[in-house]
Amino acid sequence: MTDSQRPLLPTSDDQIDLRGTPCPLNFVRTKLHLQKMVPGALLEVWLDPGEPIEQVPDSLKMAGYEVEHLQDCSGFYALQVRSAVV
Repeated sequence: MTDSQRPLLPTSDDQIDLRGTPCPLNFVRTKLHLQKMVPGALLEVWLDPGEPIEQVPDSLKMAGYEVEHLQDCSGFYALQVRSAVV
């Protein structure tokens, strides 16, 4: 991905590309990744439009994570979520 395609969001501590990953596997992978991160770190997750972007942010919120940014990047979405603070 070139710099011109990169989302214009605050700098994240880590990033995962889950485009092409079906629900609920994309939520599970995001949650497992967040659990491995330092408390308070920011994770950027790339998701497909449709069901993934409709389900994953709400599921993360229900699991107690703070969704900070969501950006439409023309063909996919960049979601930034904060790992749980202990």
